[in-house]
Amino acid sequence: MPGKAYDRVYFDRWYRNPRTRHDLRAARERKVAFALAAAELLLERPVRSVLDVGCGEAAWQPILERMRPKMRYAGVDSSPYAVARFGERRNLRLSTFGRLGELGHDGPYDLVVCSDMLHYVPTVEVEPGLRALAGLVGGVAFIEVFTSADSIIGDMREIKLRSPAFYDRRLRAVGLVHCGLYCFAPEDLAANLTAFELGGLDSRPRRSPRPARR
Repeated sequence: MPGKAYDRVYFDRWYRNPRTRHDLRAARERKVAFALAAAELLLERPVRSVLDVGCGEAAWQPILERMRPKMRYAGVDSSPYAVARFGERRNLRLSTFGRLGELGHDGPYDLVVCSDMLHYVPTVEVEPGLRALAGLVGGVAFIEVFTSADSIIGDMREIKLRSPAFYDRRLRAVGLVHCGLYCFAPEDLAANLTAFELGGLDSRPRRSPRPARR
């Protein structure tokens, strides 16, 4: 079978279906508002820069621009269609997740977004991609990922339903600490959070030298 194509037909099917378009737009608005609020709570100032990894058509960009007009936005996606169509207008670059570290981004970013895409990334790309992503986080990383423990519907083609432990180990290994819902922070910033901001006593960082559519 031919490989999965993230072309216009794909985005029309999953993001512009008249029956679900309104619900998707409303959910996206809530998600953007939450990610911004989480980053600004941690940073104690407005978000000034966002990197959107696996951004697709960069549907977050117009919402972010409306909410924070002076914010700097950059997007990365593996879809030649999305980058050709929106690259110049929304500042997108073409790359796979595994090669994120080769782009030479002008980081760190106050908010790094990786929304509903990591479970489609080939396993061999997960670790190098997460290392590069972690190095670009200056505030909060919003990493929305579905696992084998979740009951999901939607685009199941080429999805990789890995265990929660698979992601937990790799996120900890690159120094990202879970601080609620899909939010992660670098260890130095997470060290300033309280135990229950991090989910309880067992979640404190150790100091050391629903639908899937993508």
